[in-house]
Amino acid sequence: MRQLIDEVDAGRFPGLYLLITGTPAMYEGPQGIKRLEPLAQRLHVDFATETRFDNSRAVQIRLSNFSLPLLTDVGRRIRAIFVAHCTNAGRICALADDKYIERLAQAVTGSLGGKVGIAPRLFLKKLVSNVLDPIDQHPDFDPKQHYQLTLDVDEMTTAERDSVRGVDDIPLQVETNP
Repeated sequence: MRQLIDEVDAGRFPGLYLLITGTPAMYEGPQGIKRLEPLAQRLHVDFATETRFDNSRAVQIRLSNFSLPLLTDVGRRIRAIFVAHCTNAGRICALADDKYIERLAQAVTGSLGGKVGIAPRLFLKKLVSNVLDPIDQHPDFDPKQHYQLTLDVDEMTTAERDSVRGVDDIPLQVETNP
């Protein structure tokens, strides 16, 4: 990663915008970027100021946490991109209206224990593949009548699976002393 950043910084790839995402542990943890001091120096950003004054051109940008309104807004934007490239834009806008997208976001988030931060991937997957595509492909499909949200553990990440577990589902290790 350091070599690639150095190459971009040296101008070897004019016009290239490099975007690398990572968890706070990647940027701040002992096994992440801090492990290689030259890389840590290149990527250091002071986040001590208020978020409203963040520099959007800095080498790192701070992303805000998802909220239900933000998740719903992302769903609307995905729908807008989808309808710009589909054959049944009018049907999609009518059947997957703002209220439907909001209800789907609430349902996915609720199914994941109310944790909005882990819902975007599954929400967008369900929105596109189970709602928007079928509306576009099948003239008689109405998601309010023909689609029931289901979340299968096989399609979930570990974090998503962990959010749907109840207290009784968590395995406990019990050690006994002889």
